[in-house]
This record gives sequence, C-alpha cells and structure tokens, in this order.
Amino acid sequence: MTVAALGATAGTATADPQPMGRCTTTSGVVLAVDFGHWGGPVYRSCGTTPTTGWALLNQGGWHTTGTGHDGPAFICRIGYSGHQNGRQYPTAAQDDCVLTPPASAYWSYWHADPGAEEWSYSQLGAMLYRPRPGSVDLWTFGATDIEGTEGRPRVTPGQLRARNTRPQGDAGRPSATDRAPRVPPGTDTGPAPERPADAAPTTTPPAPEKTKTAGTHAPTPTPSPTVTPSPTPTATPPAVAAPRPGPSVVDAAPATDARHDPGSLTPVVTGAALVALIGGAAVLVARRRRRTG
Repeated sequence: MTVAALGATAGTATADPQPMGRCTTTSGVVLAVDFGHWGGPVYRSCGTTPTTGWALLNQGGWHTTGTGHDGPAFICRIGYSGHQNGRQYPTAAQDDCVLTPPASAYWSYWHADPGAEEWSYSQLGAMLYRPRPGSVDLWTFGATDIEGTEGRPRVTPGQLRARNTRPQGDAGRPSATDRAPRVPPGTDTGPAPERPADAAPTTTPPAPEKTKTAGTHAPTPTPSPTVTPSPTPTATPPAVAAPRPGPSVVDAAPATDARHDPGSLTPVVTGAALVALIGGAAVLVARRRRRTG
C-alpha cells in the first residue's frame, strides 16, 4: 500500500471525541497513552466507534507523526495538547523519525477486548485496526520485541477500562436520568435507625431503699486482695514492605488543538534536496545531449 493510499485512509476515518464518562463497558473505545518514559502519567480518553486506532490518536487534542520512510501509518511520535503544551514524544533530539525506530525504543500498540484482563500485542497497524466497542487501546513507549513477549505494559486493562454501564454527563457526573429519584414529601420512610419501631420504651427502675434494724449492725465485709494479672507477651508482626505506587492514570478530556511539536523537518528537507539533485542531473544530461547533437 502506498503512502498516498494510507493518507487517503486517514482522511476518511473520523472519530468523535467524548469525555471519559461517555464510554461504557459496551460502547465507545478507551484510548490510553503512557508517557511514563518521560516522567508523565498514563492519559486515557474516550472515542466513539466504529473508527480506527489512527483516528483515535488524531482527534480531541491528540496528534501523531509518522516516519519519513513509512509515512504517517507508522506512529513515531504522539502528543496531547493537554500535556506539555502538545509536545510530541519522543522529541526530535531523541528520534528524527526518518527511519523506522528500533525495537528498543518505539511506540508499541496493545488491545484489550471487552472484559479481557490481559493485553494483546497488535498484529495490525493503527490505520487498519478497528477497536471493538467497550475495548481499550494502549500505546506505550520503550523496548518491546516484535512478538510482544517482552516490554509489556505497566498498567492492566482494568485500570483503564470504563466501569459505568450507561453514558454519564459531559462533566463526568451522572446525567439526570442516572440520578436516584427524589422521595416525595410526606412519604413514610420507616423508623429512624436509632429507635426501632418494635422497641419498648426504656425506663430506669428506682433504687431499692435500705432497711435499718434497731440494734443490729451488719458486719463490714473485708475486701479481698486484688491480684493483677501479668501482661501476656504479644508477638511483633513481621515488617511488611509498603506496596510500590502504580502509575498515575489521568482522564484526558477532549481538548482544543494547541500548538504542538510538528516533528522533525529532516524528511522534508531531505526530500527537497533529493528532488533538487535529480532535477539538476536531468538538466546537465539534457545540455550534454544538445551539445552532442
């Protein structure tokens, strides 16, 4: 498939970005991008279906850059306008995105179908893969072999998946249809928790009066010695190491297209230089032919 064909495919694919609350367990696709390689969080956002993985990465403030060798189909850089003013990673100083990045440092593509708790390494490119409704797409940067057996994601699908069964409001709160109905005034809601209905009123009986007998004295009881029990030694529990904090997951709401790093200009400059060289060579050949004639 040529680069032009890939570009046409990218132009026809559309995706409607939505707040995270609009994705559910059976609708929408959760897009997640892990910027942990550069000290950033894991962003997740919601997109509608059907669409392609490439379209999810190029809407709602998300942008990608391909390579000069493979075109936009090969994801070399990813940026989000809500993170670092839209800077794409890796930066031009880290990768010029001319040739295909090595397996030790590239964006690997992962999927988790609805209900799946394990990641699957993508067997298709982002422009060809169509995520299923209720699934999760994840992009993570680092060293991953071509089989996806090494360099697996550091988050689980359960940490990113939408849990609500119905779409929520735009602000992430339940919509009016999802809220609990109000109780009409005057409705009997039952007895209060602190006083059950079948509990009898509690009264304190009066203290019995002491009877005095003339000429009779009751013997004073002798208090018995009090024995203090020795404390039982308690075993000290073994020290348990505190769990390591996991990666931070941040909801990325649809953002406007901020100014972002367009990527390396090297492919453009290289292409222009090649065109100039080829054109100059053609002119020289034409002049030589004219002189020879």
